[in-house]
Amino acid sequence: MQRHRTNLRHSLRLNHEQGVVITLVAVFMLFVVGAMAALSIDVVTFYTARSEAQLAADAAALAAARVLANSGATSDPNALSDGLMSYAWGLAQTVALQVAEQNRVGGVNLTSPQVTLPPGPGGTYTNPTVTIRVKANMPTFFARIWGSTQVAVSASATAEAYNPSGANASTGTTTPVAPICVKPWLLPNMDPSNGGNPIFVTTTGAINPGSNLLGWETPPFGGIRLRTKCSTNNGGTPDCLPASANPPTAWQYYPGTTDPATGSFPAPNATSVTCTGCAGFKNYQLSIAGCVQTPISCYSSAPPSPVQIINVDTTSDSARDAETRPAVDGLTHATAGEGDSVDINAPPSPPFQFVAGEDNPIPGLAGNAVMVSDSLVTVPVIDTSPWPPANYPQVQIIGFVQLFLNPTGAAAPFSGHIHTEVINLAGCGTGAAGQPILGNGASPVAVRLISPSS
Repeated sequence: MQRHRTNLRHSLRLNHEQGVVITLVAVFMLFVVGAMAALSIDVVTFYTARSEAQLAADAAALAAARVLANSGATSDPNALSDGLMSYAWGLAQTVALQVAEQNRVGGVNLTSPQVTLPPGPGGTYTNPTVTIRVKANMPTFFARIWGSTQVAVSASATAEAYNPSGANASTGTTTPVAPICVKPWLLPNMDPSNGGNPIFVTTTGAINPGSNLLGWETPPFGGIRLRTKCSTNNGGTPDCLPASANPPTAWQYYPGTTDPATGSFPAPNATSVTCTGCAGFKNYQLSIAGCVQTPISCYSSAPPSPVQIINVDTTSDSARDAETRPAVDGLTHATAGEGDSVDINAPPSPPFQFVAGEDNPIPGLAGNAVMVSDSLVTVPVIDTSPWPPANYPQVQIIGFVQLFLNPTGAAAPFSGHIHTEVINLAGCGTGAAGQPILGNGASPVAVRLISPSS
């Protein structure tokens, strides 16, 4: 009997110990499951939020750099001393905050205290940089069992507005740019605001220190307008062949070749060019109203790489100016006189600000400030010393000018002599070499992320 009672007590003790072990295992498994849940849910959530924060920082930095690029500050050697860069930076800050705050990180809106802007751009006036930092406090879920109720998620990005004008032999090799959608107007290297002196110094590729072309606006009526040199109405010959009676003239362009297969500015397919009055356009007109996807570059190899040496269209066409007018109006949505415009109520100018017109194709945008516009175009500048070049009709690009066409929003005049305002200058720089930067497409001042990626 005594032995039976002893065995019974021993059995009860074992059962009790087994129950304690099961309880401990259950509690341990609860913590393990909690930890796994925290890892599988919270960590994934935080990584997703980190990606969203990076996208917000990237977008804000690129938007700010785009403002600096379009401001004209990179085209002004005195931008730091004359206050232009400071004005431009004020605009860039405003846009960066607006873009960043439109983003949500993990369902949390970014507000001003969570977006950090530097006091001013870094870099130099030809390549100002913008660094944006964003931060959001994310609530935790399962990680609360460890006492952590929120985790800070942050990201930063640096973007650059790059103008190659400072890339000359004395400062070493610098990367060239290769804009697309370049218009087939080859302007001679002659400054209409400076007595026809060079826009770019041919020995260095830099902007001529004596140039007053930045912000220069052609008179709205008469005076110097953008027009073809190859016209009997403009004192030249319609076939664009050099002659003693047909020397280059400031702001009178030579047309580039626009054949879709072999042209330097291959015309896009007509079905891709949809605008008022654009039906039945010739190749030359399609190249103006549409986008020529071939990158046009400074100092690079021949096709299929981005091109530097391009060809003048020597075909006789006495109606070139008349053909230009509807193509420009179709591009700028100014057929009815309601195109985008340069804002004259937001001095100083530069920095430039643009306003959408009533005929802007984006619904609801009319009357609002815009960073980009179809009226902003890039035009090559060619070396015209001596004239004609030895290999004419081949000519050498030495820079670009960015123009705002029809800057008042009005339609082009019947003459086809186009009203323009100069927004940017970008010299090729004789030291520019290597793979060109495509940047932000149509602008000769490239915008790109340089951190965390490029």
